[in-house]
Amino acid sequence: MSFRLAVCAEMVYGELPLIDRVRRIHDHGFEVELWDTRGRNIPALAATGARFSSMSGYFGGSLTDSANAHEVIASAEKLIPTALELGVERMVVHPAELGEGGHAVRPVQRSSGDMWLTGLRTLEGLAKLGEKHGITFALENLNTILDHPGIPLARAKDTLALVQAVNHPNVKMMLDLYHAQIGEGNLIELVRTAQPFIGEIQVADVPGRFEPGTGEINYPGIAKALRDAGYTGVIGLEAGAIGGQGVEAGDTALAAFRAAFS
Repeated sequence: MSFRLAVCAEMVYGELPLIDRVRRIHDHGFEVELWDTRGRNIPALAATGARFSSMSGYFGGSLTDSANAHEVIASAEKLIPTALELGVERMVVHPAELGEGGHAVRPVQRSSGDMWLTGLRTLEGLAKLGEKHGITFALENLNTILDHPGIPLARAKDTLALVQAVNHPNVKMMLDLYHAQIGEGNLIELVRTAQPFIGEIQVADVPGRFEPGTGEINYPGIAKALRDAGYTGVIGLEAGAIGGQGVEAGDTALAAFRAAFS
């Protein structure tokens, strides 16, 4: 039983232009994850022949804020043509709006019932949009300890609860195990519980957010747990290379990633 492996083009080979990063990732036999696609040469990216597993799925509003949650759906709809041109399968959304450095645009320290209800209704709206266009929206868990302070409903158990409540095939989890390790731990039990609701998995080691094998997470053990649970979807490396942004360091990071999930 094998996984589909992808690499986030935003975090490796930083000395290369994006189009060359995508080509190199593709040449190594991986699918490609993208972040914000606005202002990028979409026809050129499509012409690389790469398979794009995911991209950012909104650029405005907060999923859990009743004052502007409608902007999430509106911005997602504007990105649909890009996703279709690239053949993207999943568009990633977050529990709240991220600003510079990944910090919350409107930080909160406690989640309210209104946030839960708004998040549910917004995801239901995205489910309808995804069903119409054949795209899955993937809600990503985040850690609020280190990278994303002030984001409500960010823990994996919260994002899982929202996805379960929506219960629609076009809304899944983007299960980020780097964030989950920092915020929650118990990763093997997490993947077992979440497996039916996972659309894609992202990985990086802790600490440092580098490739598997550079930190404390037992990724070969997690790979076994995923196989045992029957997961055959995408696992994406959303990590920097510990050796830096050069081509050699990127190649080494991709090799370590593949070895962890082979």
